[in-house]
Order: sequence, then C-alpha cells, then structure tokens
Amino acid sequence: MAETGDHSTVPPPRHRQTRDLFDSDGDDDSDTNEDLFVSTVESHPVVDSNETKLEPKNNIIDNNTTFDNPIGDLIVSHEINLDDDDDSNYERNSTSNAANNSSKQVMNGIDGIGGRKVVTNDLLDKSSTLPIDSTKAILSTTSSITSSAIDSRKPNQDSSISSSSVTNKISSNERHINVTVGEPQRIGEGMSSYVVYKVETKTDYPYFRRSHFSVNRRFSDFLGLHDKLSEKHLHLGRIIPPTPEKNAVGMAKVKMSSKEESLSSSQFVERRRAALERYLNRNALHPTLCADPDFREFLELDTDLPKATNTSALSGAGVKRLLSRVGDTVNKMTFRMDESDPWFEEKQNQIENLDQQLRKLYTSVEALIHHRKELTQTTGAFARSAAMLGNCEEHTSLSCALSQLAETQEKVEQLYNKQVDNDFVYLGELLKDYIAMIGAVKDAFHQRVKVFQMWQHSQQMLTKKREIKAKLELALKTDKLSQANDEVLEWESKVSRGQEEFESISKTIRLEVERFEVSRIRDFKDSIIKYMESLLDSQQQLIKYWEAFLPEAKAIA
Repeated sequence: MAETGDHSTVPPPRHRQTRDLFDSDGDDDSDTNEDLFVSTVESHPVVDSNETKLEPKNNIIDNNTTFDNPIGDLIVSHEINLDDDDDSNYERNSTSNAANNSSKQVMNGIDGIGGRKVVTNDLLDKSSTLPIDSTKAILSTTSSITSSAIDSRKPNQDSSISSSSVTNKISSNERHINVTVGEPQRIGEGMSSYVVYKVETKTDYPYFRRSHFSVNRRFSDFLGLHDKLSEKHLHLGRIIPPTPEKNAVGMAKVKMSSKEESLSSSQFVERRRAALERYLNRNALHPTLCADPDFREFLELDTDLPKATNTSALSGAGVKRLLSRVGDTVNKMTFRMDESDPWFEEKQNQIENLDQQLRKLYTSVEALIHHRKELTQTTGAFARSAAMLGNCEEHTSLSCALSQLAETQEKVEQLYNKQVDNDFVYLGELLKDYIAMIGAVKDAFHQRVKVFQMWQHSQQMLTKKREIKAKLELALKTDKLSQANDEVLEWESKVSRGQEEFESISKTIRLEVERFEVSRIRDFKDSIIKYMESLLDSQQQLIKYWEAFLPEAKAIA
C-alpha cells in the first residue's frame, strides 16, 4: 500500500494503526482477519474533525450491511487509544476504561459494549476469525470487564440486605436523645398517696417541639405507656421493652412512712427510679418506638396524663390480660410450629439457652449479694466488739491500737456496704432487666407463630371452600355457585394477606433481634467495665485503710 505525498505529513489513519495491532510479523500484508476487524471498526467510527474518513481496504462488508459486532463496540464505547504504538498501552487503556465505565452498566443488566447484553458465546463466535493472539487480548479485556462488574455488584447486594440496620446506625450517630428520671415526690397521705418522678429529656430529634423539656409522671403512667406501645407494635414483631415489676410490699412501706422521711434515701424508690430511667432510654433508642406519638406525648405533654386504670391487676383490663396470658401459655404448650427457617430455629434455641443461663447467673448474684451483706454485718459487729475491748484495755498502746482497729473495720464495713450496692446495680439489675427483655423477645417470636397459625387456617378454609365449589359445579347448582366463587376469592385474598403478614413479621423480627443483640452486648460491656472499676477502687481503698493501721499495730510496746 503506497502512500501519496499529500498524506506524508498526516498522522496514520485509525484503521491503519488498528491493522498494525494484528500485524505480528511486521509485514504489510492484508489478510482476511485483519480486514474483518478494520471493517468492523469503521462501521462504528470515531472520527476527528481533522481526519479524513477512509473506505475499508477490502469490501468484505459493504456500507449497507449492518453487523452487530461486540468487539467493534468494545473499541468504540471505551475509546481505546488506537494512536498509541505500544500494544501494552492498548491493553492497559482498554482494561482500565472498561472496568471504570462498564461495571455500573453490567450491574443494571446492560454491559459496557455498545449498550447491548453480553453473550459470551456470540463474542467467541464472532472473534473466532481473528488471529489467536488478538483474540486472547480482546477476550482477556472482556473477562476483566465482566469480573470487575460482578465484583462491584456483590457489595451492593450485601448492603441492600442490611440497609435498614445501617440506616438506623447512621441515624443514631447523627441524632441523640437522653432521658433522666429523678426527684421523686410523694403526693397525698397514707395508702392513697403515690410517688411522681421528674422525667427530663434532652434531644435534637426534629419531631420534638423543644430540645430540652421535663414533665412529672407516676408509675402507673409508665405502665400505661407500655400497654399502648405493645398494642400498636407487638403484633408487628417489635420487641417492646418491659416496665419494672410492681412491688406492692415496697410501695406500701413508702406510703406508710412518715412525711419527714426523704424519698431519695429510700432504697426501694431509688431502685425503681433507676429502673424507670433505663426503661425510657431503651424505648428512646428504638428508632420506631421513639417516634411513636404516645411516647412523644409521654415525654412532652406537660400535664397529667389520663389515669391508667387498666394497669391495675383487679381491673377489667387486668383480668382480660391475665386470661390472654393463660391462653397464650396453653397455645405455646399445645401448638408446635414446624419451623422451616433455620435462622429462626437457631435463634429460638439460642434465646432459650440464654434465658436459662441468665437465670442461673442471677441466682448466683443474689447469693453473692446475700453473703456480702452478711460479711458487712459481721464486719460491723467485729468493729463494735474491738471498740469495746479497747475501752476496757488498761495498756495504753494496745488500747489505742484496738480503737484504731475498730475505726478501720468501720470504714471497711462501709466499703463492703457500698460494694453490695454495686453488685446489685451493675450485675443484679442488669441480669434482671435482660431476663425480662428475653421475655419480650419470646413474645415477638410468639406473635410470629400466631400469624403463621392464621395463615394456615386461611389455607385450610380456602381448601374447604374450593371443595364446596367443586361439589356445586358437579351438582349443577348454579344458584349457589356465585356465592361459592365469592367465598373462594375472599379466602384467597386472606391467604395472600396472611403470607404477606408472615413474611413481614419475619423480616421485622430479624431486624429486632439484631438490634437486641447489639444493645445487649453494649450494655453488658458497660456494666462489666463499671463493675470491675468499682472492685478495683474498693480494693485500693481497702489497702490504704490497712496501710494506715499498720504503724499503730507496730507501735504496741
């Protein structure tokens, strides 16, 4: 192929450099495979304004023929730099551009090769007429495009599964809400009196009217809030944090105490206050319950809430609740759901084992608290006995040492008493709360079983209605056939709705259990760290007490 003088200063055309890519032996021959590739490139030209569009060298494919060639589309769509004389640059540019520009398109079902679906067999068939080295280079490029697109698609699939949990974590990081319960006050006299607590909230959530507000609430208001949240959210599979248990004996002591006694010094009132504070914060950290209108009204409405009379055990609602619990217990004992989802089967076994182990640990902690109380009392008795002995002792230095020993033991007694409170707060209350929380998790699982029962009942009724319809058709009773058709359609819709509800509650419970596990690990970690710090502080203080007493003992002459 001779070039004229007019073209001596013009850069070689793109199709000439494309031909050079396949001319491995450096000659200028033009075989059929080279012409096929050049013709394909020219069918999708990328022509600069200064370039002259040249005709194909061989008329293998005329201008009127349309040929769907993915290799030509690959070069055009990814703008391979054919002006570069280095073959390595060709492979590098094609791979990087294809990986960057085509991965998103492949994820959407469209490849980066001319906007058409990638069919590997077609690509192999149409590239079979090319030289072996050239075919390998192009197929290697295509393979890298496909693999990079598939790899880029996997993270998106995983992120779509846990998108809800990620959203909740992000929102919880961006927003905050903190609820404190304090300043207990007794209203009224005698057995008709009750205790109110100041509930103070600080938040930056947009659906609250203010960022800092406080209200006064009594214990029955907390019970009423729990009933409202359970009625609206439990049947959907939400885990509703339980309220602290009622304690009629402890409350009766508070009511019968004198007016002068401070409620802040009452151990019962202080423990209930702390439990109510933990209850409100568990609700506040839940993304759905926090936005509930009843919960926001409980925190914001600066007036007395309607008296929650249905929280009383002797009320009509209380008796109804008791009967409902008995019915649920009987249902759990008589109906066994054939679990088809291994995740739920594994989680239910895990929850049962966790419940048993937490109860055993709680029993051990109660025994520890009991023995530490006995140690505290024994230490106090020892301190009093040592003080009396020091008063009777005639030897001066020994008397002083015994008196100092009594004072040290009194300090140790106070230290042991403080450690009893730490045992109860950091271990006992934590275990008690999560034993109750596991009960709430079981309630959510049981709601799923009830939805499954309703779904199965609808399927059974649909089968019966279809049998009735078939019998009417065989008996040619056309007068009742219309009603039978309506009943079949009605139960078909119930079956479809039951399946949707079952799938929805299963998905919700998965997210709720995941959130429960995260909060459980966080709470246990925080409590154990605080408990260990309190133990270290107690031991260090104990060492200081005995180090201060040691010189007195050595001074006995």
